[in-house]
Amino acid sequence: MRPLTEEETRVMFEKIAKYEKILKLAANISGDKLVSLGTCFGKFTKTHKFRLHITALDYLAPYAKYKVWIKPGAEQSFLYGNHVLKSGLGRITENTSQYQGVVVYSMADVPLGFGVAAKSTQDCRKVDPMAIVVFHQADIGEYVRHEETLT
Repeated sequence: MRPLTEEETRVMFEKIAKYEKILKLAANISGDKLVSLGTCFGKFTKTHKFRLHITALDYLAPYAKYKVWIKPGAEQSFLYGNHVLKSGLGRITENTSQYQGVVVYSMADVPLGFGVAAKSTQDCRKVDPMAIVVFHQADIGEYVRHEETLT
């Protein structure tokens, strides 16, 4: 594994900051002192965007500012990689803005994955039941579906 460039480091921390403002903790460590050891948080795409891996869920979920809870009937659909529809939405954190990174939970408070809010909290209240409210990004079902590529 290679060290991150300055630009890649910036993009990675911007992505993480969408889920929680823990960037302050990592900012105390200089880039040349960071080491690749332990859990892979994600990878860079060819367009230099940072894509979170599901392996980061255990570290980000307890600190998530924006959360979405989905109904038991929608859990399996989300775990197969589908977006969350309004009909499957149980609860959503107040003041969640559109395109905000969210952590998706079951109604029993078990973290299931990451997503991006397709609608704000206010918009979710008035959309029809078949509208997408959370775009799927990663879920714990990836451990089974992509176990050979997760590192």
